[in-house]
Amino acid sequence: MIRRDFLITLAQSLGLAAIPCAARAKAPRAHLIQKCHLAGYQHHHGEDLWNYLTVGDRLDLCREPDNPHDQNAIRIDWNGRQLGYLPRNQNQTTALMLDNRVRLEARIDGLEKHPNPWRRVAVEVWMVG
Repeated sequence: MIRRDFLITLAQSLGLAAIPCAARAKAPRAHLIQKCHLAGYQHHHGEDLWNYLTVGDRLDLCREPDNPHDQNAIRIDWNGRQLGYLPRNQNQTTALMLDNRVRLEARIDGLEKHPNPWRRVAVEVWMVG
């Protein structure tokens, strides 16, 4: 058996041949930087969209540095519709990261028909790359 055939046979016996090259490449790293509930859910499109929201849905983080109520405001949109904001007391670091063009992703982490609208939509913010 020549060396090349031996290496192919060895790789197949270890199951390595079934793993695509792309899967063996190092995956992008992601770090959870924030978990919280949306603020202001009751003031925006949340109730209209409730039946369409799903855990795991991607959310857009939209910086609003000129917001008159909070210079660190980060609006949360779902498919172009506003759901609320990251809470004011938890948004400073995330705002700084967005201002410095750090790549962040947000997703719905939980949905609960809670009587307190501030507890209905939980989100996670991840630093990726």
